[in-house]
Amino acid sequence: MGVRIEMKTVSPEVFPPAKSLILTENAPAPLGAYAHVVEAGPFLYLCGLGARDAESGEEAGLVRDSAGKVISYDITRQTHVVFDNMKTVLASLGCDLSHVIDVTVFLATMDDFQAYNSVYAGYFNQEGRRPARTTIEARPPGYNYIEMKAVAYRPGWN
Repeated sequence: MGVRIEMKTVSPEVFPPAKSLILTENAPAPLGAYAHVVEAGPFLYLCGLGARDAESGEEAGLVRDSAGKVISYDITRQTHVVFDNMKTVLASLGCDLSHVIDVTVFLATMDDFQAYNSVYAGYFNQEGRRPARTTIEARPPGYNYIEMKAVAYRPGWN
């Protein structure tokens, strides 16, 4: 389960009174000063999740040459790992992909859009359960060729 760090809010106008930062032990550790999730009322704001394996810390779907240099990557594999990480973070809070209402996707190149979109559609394939989505070209950190951040809504959170 997640580790909850309670934050005191100075002003309800800035953040809702119930704000928590959540780190999940089963997801890859954040690389910087951020939490996996910020919980604000019934909303869960998931950080950008890449294709790193939680145990090894290595990005999935990479092909390296004998010197260890990345020579190619598999965007399909990376997309599946990002979803695995997202599901892990959501599950630590009693949620799943059906709770997701918005997704922002960062692709290293829009040339990968069709392949990633095919995988994405498999995870959000139920009518009425498709979140809003924005996809942009940006360079995610490390050897991630895709990164996703999401907002989930958890009804009855009190």
